[in-house]
Amino acid sequence: MIGRIREDINTVFERDPAAKNTFEVVTCYPGLHAIWMHRIAHYFWNHKLKWLGRFISHLSRFLTSIEIHPGAEIGRRFFIDHGAGVVIGETTKIGNDVLMYQGSTLGGTSMEKGKRHPTIKDGVVIGADATLLGPIEIGEEARIGAGSVVLDSVPNETTVVGIPAKPVEEVKRRENKLKHADLPDPIEDEINKIHQKIRELEDKIEK
Repeated sequence: MIGRIREDINTVFERDPAAKNTFEVVTCYPGLHAIWMHRIAHYFWNHKLKWLGRFISHLSRFLTSIEIHPGAEIGRRFFIDHGAGVVIGETTKIGNDVLMYQGSTLGGTSMEKGKRHPTIKDGVVIGADATLLGPIEIGEEARIGAGSVVLDSVPNETTVVGIPAKPVEEVKRRENKLKHADLPDPIEDEINKIHQKIRELEDKIEK
């Protein structure tokens, strides 16, 4: 248990350059608090104390503004940056070394029992306000652009952006940082094409 706590704290230092010292990390990082409380809730959920698991999850949401269902399965070195507004559904499975930014949702699209939330493989980065819906699979080292809506599975080492999200590039393996400014914007690209076409038509009219 102590080893896992130390690993969680070290993960914060690795992922957030704003972290100054251990005391600050332990007392001022809601993403870290949400993960710790989830482990307790998940334990009770798996030991037939489901109401207690849900109640602890409810307290965690009140304290951190992060909602993680106690049934969700979360791997090691998972980090939620900033955290406010994050929602993780019941049948979600998250691998190791996953980075998730504020406002993002791992949600379901069905009222049926069984698997209905995303599976997130190792090393994935999920940008701010991204929405991933349904029993889709996000491959290892994939990156989800900020504000994207992902409705289909994403291959390993692929970046997706847009609504609905589409692949735009492959990413270097083991690159865990999501550089929002470096991601292509397909909407901007289409607008630029329209502007170019208008200029070409205006030139023809003038001639």
